[in-house]
Order: sequence, then structure tokens, then C-alpha cells
Amino acid sequence: MAAVELLIGQERWLRRDDFVAEFVEIVPAADGTPMAFVDWPRVVARLKRGRLACSSGEGQVLRLCASLAEDVPVDLADALTSLDAPTVVLVADAVLRAGGCADPVLSVHDGGAR
Repeated sequence: MAAVELLIGQERWLRRDDFVAEFVEIVPAADGTPMAFVDWPRVVARLKRGRLACSSGEGQVLRLCASLAEDVPVDLADALTSLDAPTVVLVADAVLRAGGCADPVLSVHDGGAR
């Protein structure tokens, strides 16, 4: 869930038709509600081969999402240094959510997790 929220919050990749067409599969749930799945290993493989056009920060967001979703290893120091401040906040929020913080923003401002 944290990976999906980071991907949505970043607002770039899901607006790219090429990304959605190649890496996102939409299938119906049991009740008919559409569900989307991202093929994270394929995304990371394309990034490693330099076959996915993007800025370094955009690529790092995908690597961080893949790490949260599929345990794909990521160099956190390298990933964070190419991000702008608003994106770092999104990443921090995703990490806190993945760690079980119910209200990550409040937890950061309060100085501790709840």
C-alpha cells in the first residue's frame, strides 16, 4: 500500500500512457471492482538497462516503490539525494506507512510514532 500511495502521490508515472500500458495490469476483483498491479521487477529491469526514459529522481521514485512493494533492493542514500524536497516528504510518508504508522505526517510532527 505504501508503494502505491507513493506512486500516486508522485503524480508522474501514472499519467504516462507508455508506463501504464507496459507495466500496469488492470484486472477485476471478485466483486468486479477494477484492481491494478504494477510489474515492479520488469520496471526495475528496464531502469537498470536504461530503457525507461526518465529523470534520475523519477527513476529513484520507481526504485523506492519497487523496494516497498516487492523487496527490490535500493540504495537509500543514492535514491534520496536525487529527489526534491516534496518528493522526499512523500517517500518519508511511505516509509512510515510501511512501518505501521497510522498517521505518518502527524507522527513526524509529533516527534515519534504512535
